[in-house]
Amino acid sequence: MLSSLTAGAAEDAAARLELVPFDEVERRALAAPPALDALAFLAPAERVKIIAEVKRSSPSRGALAAISDPAALASTYQSAGASTVSVLTEGRKFKGTLEDLELVRDAVSIPVLRKDFITLDYQVFEARAAGADLVLLIVAALDQAQLAHLQELIQSLGMTALVETHSADEVERALDVGASLIGVNARNLSTFELDRDLFGTLADRIPAGIVRVAESAVKTAADVSHYRSSGADVVLVGEALVTGDPARTLEEFLGVS
Repeated sequence: MLSSLTAGAAEDAAARLELVPFDEVERRALAAPPALDALAFLAPAERVKIIAEVKRSSPSRGALAAISDPAALASTYQSAGASTVSVLTEGRKFKGTLEDLELVRDAVSIPVLRKDFITLDYQVFEARAAGADLVLLIVAALDQAQLAHLQELIQSLGMTALVETHSADEVERALDVGASLIGVNARNLSTFELDRDLFGTLADRIPAGIVRVAESAVKTAADVSHYRSSGADVVLVGEALVTGDPARTLEEFLGVS
């Protein structure tokens, strides 16, 4: 599944490249207002922080929510206390677009994450041109040279990479490229099975000073509490917010100390 999603995202980027040349996207990226300092917004605090996701669909669950107005949803997230908004921009399985990210960026004053299957420089420049402050890098989708290069490119554009891992080896690879924001995804991107305890087994491998993000398998405040007690500074939540009352759910989750 991961290789299929990654290949599809690269194909779609190539199609966009035919319409908007690399030089033009690079020009737009360099002309964009400076990225927000995401690490300042996500820094460890007395209470857990939340990255709230704009997510219409997923390969594992199918359609989740129509989200006709992503800007309004993002504004709700910000008002309810989210520290960052994640926007799925992958179109084939998640039904997202870069336009969603642009609308969200215009609507909120907190950082915005481009969540997609990033393997190309073009996609990174697209993210900055659209107003992203963070870009997701999935270690399992990249060889080490690619990971290091994309991490450096993201930093050079003033953005922050959320480096997603699924194993001890991947955490080491993230550390080797100097990641300052490391996520542990409970969802196996090959089988799409969930292991809520994976974060706890890997958290101690992430040194102090690096922000730890728990991703996936969050349905209730008890799940957030489980991650928090396992060492999470931040929890990324999508499905639980878009399938329920986002403001009320967020407030419950943020009540976890």
